[in-house]
Amino acid sequence: MRIWPVAAALVSFGSAAHAAREFCPDRPGESTPACTLDPGTLQVEAGLIDYAHTRTSDEVEDQTLVGDSLVRYGVADHAELRLGWTAYGVDRTRDRVDGSVDHRHGVGDVTLGLRRNLYDPDGSGLSIAVQPFATLPTGHMPIGAGTWSAGILTPIVAELDDKWSLTVDPELDAAADEDEHGRHLAYSGVLDLQRKLTDDLSLVAEGFVQRDDDPQAHQTLASANLLAAYQVGKDSQVDVSLYKGLNRQTPRVELILGVVHRFR
Repeated sequence: MRIWPVAAALVSFGSAAHAAREFCPDRPGESTPACTLDPGTLQVEAGLIDYAHTRTSDEVEDQTLVGDSLVRYGVADHAELRLGWTAYGVDRTRDRVDGSVDHRHGVGDVTLGLRRNLYDPDGSGLSIAVQPFATLPTGHMPIGAGTWSAGILTPIVAELDDKWSLTVDPELDAAADEDEHGRHLAYSGVLDLQRKLTDDLSLVAEGFVQRDDDPQAHQTLASANLLAAYQVGKDSQVDVSLYKGLNRQTPRVELILGVVHRFR
């Protein structure tokens, strides 16, 4: 008869050991977390609207993306599969010299990826992961790339205490050429500092730099970003992002509103 209390204790212990991890969204911002989802957990993340305004000496460009979505699924204790797609985009470019306007719209590309956590998959303490990915050309410039590309990033996240965390996120890409006929080297880095104001509300200050060696025109992109995320319950989030370009090659301003929901 005494076996039942022991069995109940073991079941209870097993359930606690497999309790759901802390909420781990990729959004908002350019940086990527190192944590992975629990096996069998599905998470959907979407940019409801993403507006970017770019102004150079030659042209003015306004681009709006709708439904820039990411689906994540935990497949192992330290791994998750990832599927991203931009549902629709509109791009309007005006030549500042002759006043002509180019207006294009369409769907974006599909991105397939895997995140493999190397240390602390729940994101606590110090967490490290590698994330290879490939992009399939389901769209065309300027919404899509028009040809395949691939890359890998290695997010490193350190929880400094119960309120502060620091993320370093280097990335190396075989990026699609602007003429859609080849690939070139691109590399970037993100540094962000997150502060939890309450259990539900977080603010992030972020710096982003990317070097893109496209044969048509080499460029360096740089922005300073301010992000806010509000967690709704245990499984949902609403977020807003403001990116401020730091040079002429980067969009002067970008505004993003997004949501996340975890299914378990």
